[in-house]
Amino acid sequence: MDPVHIKSRNTDTQTQIRSLYTSPTPFLQRHGFDLILREFGGILERGSAGRRRLRGIMSMSDSDSSHMGDSKNFRQITRDRLLYEMLRSARTKDSKTTWKVLIMDKVTVKIMSHACKMADITEEQVSLVEDLYKRRQPLPSMNAIYFIQPSKENIVMFLSDMSGRSPLYKKAFVYFSSSAPRDLLALIKRDSSVVPRLGALSEMNLEYFAIDSQGFITDHERALEELFGDNAETSHNYNACINTMATRIATVFTSMREFPNVRYRASKTIDASTLTTLKDLIPTKLAAAVWNCLSKHRQSVPDFPQTETCELLILDRSIDQIAPIIHEWTYDAMCHDLLPMDGNKYIHEFPSKNGTATEKKEVLLEDHDPVWLELRHAHIGEASEKLHDKMTNFMSKNKAAQIHSKSGGAELSTRDLQKIVQALPQYSDQVEKISLHVDIAGKINSIIREQGLREIGDLEQKIVFGEAGTTELINFLRTNHNTSRENKLRLLMIYAAIYPEKFESDKGTKLMQLAGISSDDMTAVNNMRYLIAPQDPKKSSSGFKLTFDMHKKKPSVRQEKRGEEQQKWATFRFYPILEDILEKLGKGDLSRDEFPCMNDPSPSFHSTPNATPQRTAHNPPAVAHNLPVHSVRSRRTPGTWARPRNSDDGYSSDSVLRHASSDFRKLGQRIFVFIIGGATRSELRVVHKLSAKLQREIVLGSSSLDDPPMFITKMKLLSALSLDDLEI
Repeated sequence: MDPVHIKSRNTDTQTQIRSLYTSPTPFLQRHGFDLILREFGGILERGSAGRRRLRGIMSMSDSDSSHMGDSKNFRQITRDRLLYEMLRSARTKDSKTTWKVLIMDKVTVKIMSHACKMADITEEQVSLVEDLYKRRQPLPSMNAIYFIQPSKENIVMFLSDMSGRSPLYKKAFVYFSSSAPRDLLALIKRDSSVVPRLGALSEMNLEYFAIDSQGFITDHERALEELFGDNAETSHNYNACINTMATRIATVFTSMREFPNVRYRASKTIDASTLTTLKDLIPTKLAAAVWNCLSKHRQSVPDFPQTETCELLILDRSIDQIAPIIHEWTYDAMCHDLLPMDGNKYIHEFPSKNGTATEKKEVLLEDHDPVWLELRHAHIGEASEKLHDKMTNFMSKNKAAQIHSKSGGAELSTRDLQKIVQALPQYSDQVEKISLHVDIAGKINSIIREQGLREIGDLEQKIVFGEAGTTELINFLRTNHNTSRENKLRLLMIYAAIYPEKFESDKGTKLMQLAGISSDDMTAVNNMRYLIAPQDPKKSSSGFKLTFDMHKKKPSVRQEKRGEEQQKWATFRFYPILEDILEKLGKGDLSRDEFPCMNDPSPSFHSTPNATPQRTAHNPPAVAHNLPVHSVRSRRTPGTWARPRNSDDGYSSDSVLRHASSDFRKLGQRIFVFIIGGATRSELRVVHKLSAKLQREIVLGSSSLDDPPMFITKMKLLSALSLDDLEI
């Protein structure tokens, strides 16, 4: 089916709607803390006027902090710990002002920006957000909160702030993102001038980055290179990467007050002398490092569970090399794959008020947007259809839109103007949100047509499911000269992952020459083979066969599923291998030989895999029950007079936002899965899908979240190896 082209049934009406498009309020709090810190740079040295300007900037932040009742998902729990357990607890009665300064390093500022908005922080009476390593103005009447990593450099900077006769701040509340070594704590205790000025000295054990309501990363963008690259094992970066990754994963469980049953993908080789096997042991090594950290936390962290409360499965990118490369046809994946986005930031262009110019606005495609929340995991064709229906329904049922379209440019009566004014606040907000996504979907569909992605996607799916092979790929490369080099490269990388033997000798070289890709691209194709998990020696024959039968049945790496979505959209057949693994794990059918356990779970854990244990993580001990859960600021909402009762304005996505967080207390034990080497948006989609199906909250973790262009770049950084170095 061709991509759905979005256009309004009434072009004139759509133009009139856009003419009413008003400039939105600033989104400073959504621009990330790096931008905020840059904005704050220099302000501190300009005295009280600068501080007034700073507070003015921060007051513009949107205070839309959704708690969604008592049930909390992974990201909300993370957010609450940062806001209530850390920021809110730093209150003293003897302070002359209730405003505080928040000081962070380059890692903790990213942790905070992934979980909280600027509005959340200001509501906890934080007036300044500072960089630990930038020059700061003394504020001796204010208290300061230090959220920092427990490194020697950070502690030295902290001591320079608070020691001596003239400290920068009145009191310091110090919170470490992970466990602090005793020798570093001793540095603080030895300074007699600093100790009386300490309001708190605590370990938050929160050193991960919540990228989704059910996802986090450890921010190891170079994990593939450092763990799987040439000579990785002899590099200092190898052990440093494993240890830091393990530390950050362990803080997830400490933060959530969960103690996992740690499982991992076992090595499939028995000869530990080969380079392939050393790479194959990475999940085992990480599992051991995580278990070591958790064992220490179980002994030292108050209220840490002593028996298993959840499951953790550690995998690596070798389980599915195709998922990071293949075109994933969901709205979310297409946005990040085809559009020039910076993380979740998108530059939206729209007509100005007078219609003579184009205005630009930076928006975030995240959970606060109900349309995005509803459509992000839908096929781009389905998303386009729904957007078309939303716009049409909105135009036909919204009073302001009806009156404006009926006027045809004629002068409106006083009564008509009054009706428009009453409906305008919600009207303009809905037009803004729907128009944004109509514009995005329209651009994606244009790119799909221009690049011929439907045909490319169809061939990709056929190769994956064993319905196409060398002949079909060669025919495509010979007849589609206009296909971009990147799309040809992705086809070859998928092909190399399934048929690595075809790239022996000069066969692969000739195929890549036919595609016309560069030597740099060839490196990426060749490196695909070295991330493939080795075959079980009991099941595999020795070596590759240099010849193959063209009429032989072509292999398939996964069995095809025929659900409603797959039948409707031909390009929606692909699914990541993680889906099968998680389904087996959720049902208790995952092989303990292929995925052994690092610890020996208690009998009660095995007997109730889907039980509903008490989850202390939803109400962390440090969060007092008498604290108000909702925002201290009242949220502005349109008056009921602006919207008739039981009216249908065609904008049902708001209900999606209200019910975005399921009542996780009713679900069984959590499942955490961590992928070394980068996760994909298709795998994040599967986590959301299976949480509902298995009735267990599933949280996806990874060293990074990679879109295809980024993963391809990382593959190019891996040094190509000789086949003589490998035993396959």
